Amino acid sequence: MIAANARDLFRAAYENRYTWDANFPGYSADVELKQGDEVYKGKIRINRDLSVEVTGIEDETVQESVYTQLRDIVTHRKRGDFEKAHGKNEFNLGETDSTGAKEILVKGDAMGSNYKIRGTEICQVSRVMGRMAFTIDTKESLDTSEGYVSSRYDVVFRNPQTGETTKELQFEDTFDKIGDYYVMTKQVVHSNEQGQKTTTEFNYSNIKLLEPVAV
Repeated sequence: MIAANARDLFRAAYENRYTWDANFPGYSADVELKQGDEVYKGKIRINRDLSVEVTGIEDETVQESVYTQLRDIVTHRKRGDFEKAHGKNEFNLGETDSTGAKEILVKGDAMGSNYKIRGTEICQVSRVMGRMAFTIDTKESLDTSEGYVSSRYDVVFRNPQTGETTKELQFEDTFDKIGDYYVMTKQVVHSNEQGQKTTTEFNYSNIKLLEPVAV
């Protein structure tokens, strides 16, 4: 048997990510954000077209923080066509590390991305974007039986010129099945930026799938 090539390995892992299907109706929820002694509450909606709304939070920075987090959720749950996203890229196999993860080197990607694949999961993403480089390492994932979701992962930001670490983040995500769809119900983010440590918690409750629009 010929070993699967780098493109096939990456494609299998890419298509094994859990995504929402074309019938995803969107959902609404209450959100509570905690950082230190500060607590903020508001409401959110992810619409059927995957646009995002955050209301009821007076602090603009906090509202923006929730909005950004929801945009990230949508990016990861949005179903993408492999050929559209990666059709023009060239894939090569690199080293296999001590955990059995295989390095996938990509040429032609605008964001200078490289990956590691373990089994049929992408367990590492590293990118260089201008003056910022980052590496995401997945530590744990949830098998939804319709694909996997990363549930615990670390992100390290570096200065690509000097290699110096500028910021480290650790994420712990919790998902629950609401109707036919898995949605995030909690995210805890531990941040360490040049010795400044913070923990931010996003809690989502009262989650309701939106009613399909009658045609």
